[in-house]
Amino acid sequence: MILVYFLASLLATIVSAGNAADLVGTWTTKSRQVITGPGFYDPVKDKLLEPKLPGISFSFTADGHFEEAFYRAISNPQNPSCPKGIMQWQHGTYTVSGDGSLHLTPIEVDGRQLLSDPCSSSKALYTRYNQTEKYTSFTVAVDPYYDSVRLDLHAFDGSPMIPMYLAYQPPEMLPTTTLNPVTSKKAKRQAKVEPDESFNLRALVSKDTLVDPNRWLWVGVIMSAMGGIAMFFS
Repeated sequence: MILVYFLASLLATIVSAGNAADLVGTWTTKSRQVITGPGFYDPVKDKLLEPKLPGISFSFTADGHFEEAFYRAISNPQNPSCPKGIMQWQHGTYTVSGDGSLHLTPIEVDGRQLLSDPCSSSKALYTRYNQTEKYTSFTVAVDPYYDSVRLDLHAFDGSPMIPMYLAYQPPEMLPTTTLNPVTSKKAKRQAKVEPDESFNLRALVSKDTLVDPNRWLWVGVIMSAMGGIAMFFS
């Protein structure tokens, strides 16, 4: 019996490694609470919709488009009673290189992130999110324990991610074109979200509350320059 299980596990690890065609579909972690598509992000109202449990979901199309949804808790080693919560969503195109690595290139203006740190602020921060990603390898195979198709991704540093399981085929996704092109009106206000101790991120955030993360970069540059001038004349 042990030998049979070992052989099945070995077969699962060698079948469909690096085969782009096998990526097609929607994948989610075991809780099955995080799924790409309109249940996670509403592009019309520009809202991230909080799932019941944390998790990760990826979707891939046969013609090279992807969508991803993350909902994670971030531990606080200095104060364990103050965890953070984060939601991230983006979509774009993907390619598989000859070495089997997977490359995700998002549509820059469409990505969204909602960060909640209830012990530091009563307001969560809603921003644009744009992160090009590389996964050194991936494997699609039948999990011998759960008897379902499993996707294993390895991050840019080779570390394995949490396994994901096939949820939908064809994939559950929003349109693959640009959903929220940038307009001349610039968002300047921070999202007013009241997170609780369980890092509840449920929020209906409008486009007017969206903060451009590039704004904080220039604020940091200006503040650093002012600090240098103050030190020079002190």
